[in-house]
Amino acid sequence: MPAESISKPEGGVKLGRKRVARIMRQKGIRGVSRRRWTTTTVRDKTASVAPDLVKRDFSAQGPNQLWVADITYVPTWAGFLYLAVVLDAWSRRIVGWAFATNLRVELVMKALEMAVQQRQPKAVIHHSDHGSQYTALAFGNRCRQAGVRPSMGTVGDAYDNAMCESFFATLECELLARTHFPTTAEAERAVFEFIEGWYNPHRRHSALNNISPMRYEKNHVGVA
Repeated sequence: MPAESISKPEGGVKLGRKRVARIMRQKGIRGVSRRRWTTTTVRDKTASVAPDLVKRDFSAQGPNQLWVADITYVPTWAGFLYLAVVLDAWSRRIVGWAFATNLRVELVMKALEMAVQQRQPKAVIHHSDHGSQYTALAFGNRCRQAGVRPSMGTVGDAYDNAMCESFFATLECELLARTHFPTTAEAERAVFEFIEGWYNPHRRHSALNNISPMRYEKNHVGVA
């Protein structure tokens, strides 16, 4: 957020960065720090990879033209819960998601299936890293059946999953860093409520003129 005051649409208040920092100091509030990074996707060097159809250009002129996908983890007292997401680059909306307690290919296939069923895309690009889940034959076959065009960026390029990383950072700072989950079932419920009850319908994005993904879609094409 810039140092100067900014305004929010739809009724909101004007605040400057320095004022927020001053209030936080007065109240003893500190920002949430990101947790230590854990590997969730590992490259299979023997697998064939999809071509890079994006070339670092993540702009989209409408819904279901470009999806980006990635995996993160949710810590619980019972072990890790893994979360795969599919995000529409145009509206930043999470259009597919799935949970599992392992990192097998079924995890990303469930997220893809949800996105396909909900959005009914035509020749959408599905962009991911080179993780073995995304290079698996089963995943590639399902993409072809659904008319989805797999795309993969270069190895170790942080720009290629920046949109998903931004969502994961929001999830962590606004939910995971503030909550402890005794079971994976409790974590699933909380993340589900975060995505469908907060992030998609209400979470404002600066890239969307400070409105939510669902509102952005509704304002532009009425697909929400």
